Amino acid sequence: MALRLAGLAANIVMLACGGATAQCLLESRSSWGPDGAVAVRAETVVSGLEVPWSFAFLAGGEVLVSERPGRVRLLRKGQLEEQPVLTIKTGESSEGGLLGIALDPKDASRLFVYVTVPGPENQLQRWKLAADHKSAALEKVVLSGIAAGTFHDGGRIRFGPDGALYVGTGDARQPDLSQDPSSKNGKLLRVSPDGNVEVFLLGIRNLEAFDWLDETTLILADHGPSGEMLRFGHDEVSVAHKGDNLGWPTIYGCEKKAGMVSPIISWVNALPPGGAVLYRGDAIPEWKGSFLIASLGAAHLHRVVLKGGQVDKHEVYFRGAYGRLREIAVTPAGELWVSTSNCDGRGRCGPQKDRILRIVPK
Repeated sequence: MALRLAGLAANIVMLACGGATAQCLLESRSSWGPDGAVAVRAETVVSGLEVPWSFAFLAGGEVLVSERPGRVRLLRKGQLEEQPVLTIKTGESSEGGLLGIALDPKDASRLFVYVTVPGPENQLQRWKLAADHKSAALEKVVLSGIAAGTFHDGGRIRFGPDGALYVGTGDARQPDLSQDPSSKNGKLLRVSPDGNVEVFLLGIRNLEAFDWLDETTLILADHGPSGEMLRFGHDEVSVAHKGDNLGWPTIYGCEKKAGMVSPIISWVNALPPGGAVLYRGDAIPEWKGSFLIASLGAAHLHRVVLKGGQVDKHEVYFRGAYGRLREIAVTPAGELWVSTSNCDGRGRCGPQKDRILRIVPK
């Protein structure tokens, strides 16, 4: 399939995948790609947050927001409630803390959180949310024993089309754990409604960004290496199915090996992804069906357009305009929200602290 990427300074690597020919686009430009062509702007929903890592949307327009230092906050009528819904003592970790949150679609009083606890280790916990949404009580530790490290704690959790909860973990700076089927690290774990846990995907480095293309097909953005085995950069987007091995640390970037999935796009220069969503909203029609990635170090929103399961084009928005971007999600009302991550010790935390932005057409 021909890629419509006029003037793109990139290499296209052909990969044999199950008898079909797939393409891995290796983007080598320091700009990460061309500027976006769709006219959009950002407006502030709320400010005054500290590393807002994840959103959970409640009925009636209320929103729960996790803050990495260990708080879940309630956003009601556009205003942050002063008192946290819950507070958790977090373990020592540069990238860990209170990370992903998700509400059970069948019972909105059941709030799941992914958190780095003292020890440290990463856990998946279930909390009971009060009827007024202003407080919560710990009910159960669903998963424990997920190794925590200074870096690469993963943390994104999402309910899938099958009703199961999917949990993205990191390799905790121990790359070989990603290929170890007995380890929970470097995996996408599937937690079924009855509590059974299985390794859904392995060979992952640090998973914070994934969504579904259809009921059985995932699209995910994984972090590339930052010095391991003298490798750097090469964050990647891959399309995967149950049981796939994404190759870390055996392969990275557009490298290929039998029995391992290579990405559809990889960037030579580090992005890396903070969160991602397959855009299904109507507010920006040109973006419908695009895979949107909030980038941290590259400080922009990245749009990947797919055609036939491969990259048709990709482009950059808000280049450096709002600093580090962490979470990206579509609200029940169809709005596109993005959070900043400028108070995480790597960005510039100003008087407004971190914000949630709404992306709208110009």
